[in-house]
Amino acid sequence: MRPGGFQPSVSICIPVYNGEAFLAETIRSVLEQTFRDFELVILENASRDRSDEIARSFPDPRIRIERNRETLSQPDNWNRAVQLCRAPLVKLLCADDLLHPRCLELQVPPMRDDPSIALVAARRHMIDEQSRVIVPRRGLGGGLVGTHSGSEVARRVIRNGANPIGEPGNVLFRLEQFVTAGGWRSDRRFIMDLDCWMRLLQYGDFLGLPETLAAFRIQRGSVSAENEQAIYDEQRALIEELGSSGTFDVRGLDMTVGRVAAPLGRARRKALFSVSQFAARRDEKEIAERAS
Repeated sequence: MRPGGFQPSVSICIPVYNGEAFLAETIRSVLEQTFRDFELVILENASRDRSDEIARSFPDPRIRIERNRETLSQPDNWNRAVQLCRAPLVKLLCADDLLHPRCLELQVPPMRDDPSIALVAARRHMIDEQSRVIVPRRGLGGGLVGTHSGSEVARRVIRNGANPIGEPGNVLFRLEQFVTAGGWRSDRRFIMDLDCWMRLLQYGDFLGLPETLAAFRIQRGSVSAENEQAIYDEQRALIEELGSSGTFDVRGLDMTVGRVAAPLGRARRKALFSVSQFAARRDEKEIAERAS
């Protein structure tokens, strides 16, 4: 047990930097969980907006607010957010994403009851800036629902060419294994989540739930052309690393398919952000028409 005398079953940590637009909605989605034995750690990264004020406006005793004296890089901030957690099970939730009310109810028991599981993931919706679903029930394709070994997941990740597991909001992991694995890597900034998931799967199995238990928000400008190239480069580097590491049983055919699939994964990402940008432009047009 860490200092403070209280150890909940699970910790949710929200690292936030200038997140006033969506932070309140994100916090509410956590507080509405049907599974109640959790702590919510909000790490305010020296924001210049009302993020700290918004976080402190919620009187729930399960909320603990921490603040960085100076703005940290995203990897450093995410690592500190996890390090502040007291529970053995952890979920990192970005400050603009959402949880379904039953997310913890369905994810915590399997990990609590089966120590051989290192990672539990669920499907998630892709939502826009108005919280409208633009792509429903995304993720865990290629047979990732159910229990799988790390090698099975590695093969599917390689063949997918993108991130079939998903972002932090729809994943639950163990704090001890996260620390042992080295946490979020700064040299994999644009695929920090997928890179971390694969390192955690060195310590146990993967469980994919069929339910949709989170929502990942796509905003305008979320991925620039420069960032998209970095994502693509890091994704390809990860594929090669998985194939050559010897940690997972990856076959030559998996690598061949993965090298072909990487450009397809890139095209899917671009399509997702194009849909979000179209929705945002439509909203702007409707607002302008009402104002005229």
